[in-house]
Amino acid sequence: MKVPIKFAVIGLGHIGKRHAEMISRHADSKLVSICDIDKENNLAAYNVPLFDNLEQLLLSSPEFDVLSIATPNGSHASIAIKALSAGKHVIIEKPMALNSQDAQDIIDQADRNKKKVFCVMQNRYSPPSKWIKSILDQGILGDVYSVQINCYWNRDERYYTGKNWRGDLAQDGGTLFTQFSHFIDMMFWLFGDITNIQSRFNDFNHKNLSDFEDSGIIQFDFLNGGMGSINYSTSVWDTNMESSISIIGENGSVKIGGQYMNEIEYCHIKNYEMPVLEKSSPANDYGTYKGSAANHHFVYQNVLDVLINDMEIDTNAKDGFKVVEIIERIYNGNPYLKIKK
Repeated sequence: MKVPIKFAVIGLGHIGKRHAEMISRHADSKLVSICDIDKENNLAAYNVPLFDNLEQLLLSSPEFDVLSIATPNGSHASIAIKALSAGKHVIIEKPMALNSQDAQDIIDQADRNKKKVFCVMQNRYSPPSKWIKSILDQGILGDVYSVQINCYWNRDERYYTGKNWRGDLAQDGGTLFTQFSHFIDMMFWLFGDITNIQSRFNDFNHKNLSDFEDSGIIQFDFLNGGMGSINYSTSVWDTNMESSISIIGENGSVKIGGQYMNEIEYCHIKNYEMPVLEKSSPANDYGTYKGSAANHHFVYQNVLDVLINDMEIDTNAKDGFKVVEIIERIYNGNPYLKIKK
């Protein structure tokens, strides 16, 4: 594909601005258009054509190669399908969709149009993530017996109050989709699919803030052997507490912790010396709230490597589908998912 690769961004909220920054920063990519419904959203600062609807963007000049989708969750699938139909590659912020049928429709449309789908799961690029993936792939831990994932964050009225899509079931999807799908992806990437799922949910202090649960406990078995659990909450007071994964294996144990699963807190493995890792990127800073690691530059480097040098996609559409499908199975029967009348 001809360099520079031309990009458009749809949705210029906190994360959309980060996409625009990553595109503008690289010599092999060029930001040529922006689309956002909010005309007061500082769009003029980017000095590119501005559009307030997808149809106009897709018919626009200059033409572009890739659409970066950073809109509310509930619109990801429909935008991706329209863009793929128009002959564009797409980058989709997490989650890929809010149900597995929509995710499959994206895959089918990409196949029909022979276009690429890149799913944004940037936590895979952090040094602790790459390290644990390496030692698992090498079999250094031996058989994996038990995996525990803890995600304890703060999302209170400061996050949900205001004219936005957060907390609305049709646009947000639920706590696992918006807050913690990165860690479902990490689990699937490291250990594979799960079965025998047992889930418990509660809504402790978000009854007037969102249409869904704020806390959950999930237990399951891995198809590849071993058992696991996910414990999560957005009811932590004032600020995020931790995102961690603890692994008990045949040859040792590891815990990756910190607020964003960005620190090695424990490593004790038979006949193994822990290497010195690169420093993790800081979390994305959205003012009051911080989220996952700020690794979008790795995402865009992979996009360029794939489109220019025909390399492999790091987080492809099938991976994005599995994250959606696993969350869908976890949520099956969740009494706290409340459709607004």
